[in-house]
Amino acid sequence: MGAGGRIHIADMAKPMAGQKVLLAGWVEDLRELGKVSFVTLRDATGLAQIVVKGGLQASMDGLTRQSVVAVSGTVAETRARDFEVEVSAEQIDVLSRAIHPLPIDPLGRLESGMDNRLNARALDMRNQKTASIFRLRHRVLESLRQGLSKRRFTEITTPKIIGSASEGGANLFSLEYFGKTAYLAQSPQLYKEQMTMGLERVYEISGFYRAENSHTGRHLSEFTSVDIEAAFMDYTDVMDVLEQLVREACVAASECTIEQEATGHKAEVPSDIPRITYSQAVDELGSDCGVSFGDDLLDSHLRLLGEKHPGYYFLTDWPTKLKPFYIRPKDDDAEVSRSFDLQHGYLELSSGGSRLHDPSILRSRLEQQGLDPALFADHLRAFDWGMPPHSGWGMGLDRFMAVLVGVDNVREAVLYPRDPDRLSP
Repeated sequence: MGAGGRIHIADMAKPMAGQKVLLAGWVEDLRELGKVSFVTLRDATGLAQIVVKGGLQASMDGLTRQSVVAVSGTVAETRARDFEVEVSAEQIDVLSRAIHPLPIDPLGRLESGMDNRLNARALDMRNQKTASIFRLRHRVLESLRQGLSKRRFTEITTPKIIGSASEGGANLFSLEYFGKTAYLAQSPQLYKEQMTMGLERVYEISGFYRAENSHTGRHLSEFTSVDIEAAFMDYTDVMDVLEQLVREACVAASECTIEQEATGHKAEVPSDIPRITYSQAVDELGSDCGVSFGDDLLDSHLRLLGEKHPGYYFLTDWPTKLKPFYIRPKDDDAEVSRSFDLQHGYLELSSGGSRLHDPSILRSRLEQQGLDPALFADHLRAFDWGMPPHSGWGMGLDRFMAVLVGVDNVREAVLYPRDPDRLSP
């Protein structure tokens, strides 16, 4: 069957009564009432009622729910409660039969565990709650790209196969690369910094990899990251950009009323995002938690903070020693960095800050953190060509989507998640 002449179900309306149409989709329900049969047909845009009469009913013999069909017929007004119009079928072509029993019930009448749903992910996409999560994800990505573009950011694509352990990270996947050892990138950090030399403002939305043996509802081995880097911006400037983009994405999601109804969760739109310094957070936690300045905040600490701040908030001005080598300390206090994390409750969504752009200081920081500057020779070379001051951040899209659709496990918002236990389908 070709696409020519076919219309989407959502495009049918009362003014089309009497018109002939061609629909295609999958059978969601079947009912036989004597000499009349009713087929509930769904495509990616909605549901239609198909009325089948007379000898045409024989063409439905053996037809199963979830089978794919093409229906030619005439649009007519209907007294059915859930439909504005229906289609009186004149021809039904079975394009593909669904073999029962199916591994999961895509209508959700019989509940399936997440592993079973992921194993049958393509079929799970016919579940309207699942499909709505990914329609919302599409809308959020669209909003982020539009927002960055109007702020004069240029989209770039950086290598995912790299020759050295970028950022000095220990959690990298290694692979054999034509007789050499290569790694899968865990972020575009070094490349995006270099690109600020000429493009000034850049962003990338792409998949990255982290060999972290974590078994939680928020960690993945392959994840989608939204990254920006901007010349001549301080960390407060890029924090402003992040806040604006988050708000715009939340508004875009909140306008998708059908999808929100399907997920059963209304997107929270923050009016503003409060900023709390690391020192203030330590004070809020109190001495009972045993946290003092310079200590990293553990998951248990962040959960306590999340109870006090259940929505979006920034944690700013972290101790320099807790941040990567490229984060710039404050001029008046080198123990405090120009950095921030974006949190939603206990969940970290983004991390960023101002970067060091003086190559001599950058080399010293590498040595201070026990990293060999020789391994970063290509990166450092670019700094000798005149690197502008710059700042940026990276945000985990999958975690952001989990917050937007109100799910606890980030795998719900990823098509085919990869973690230490899952490498297929």
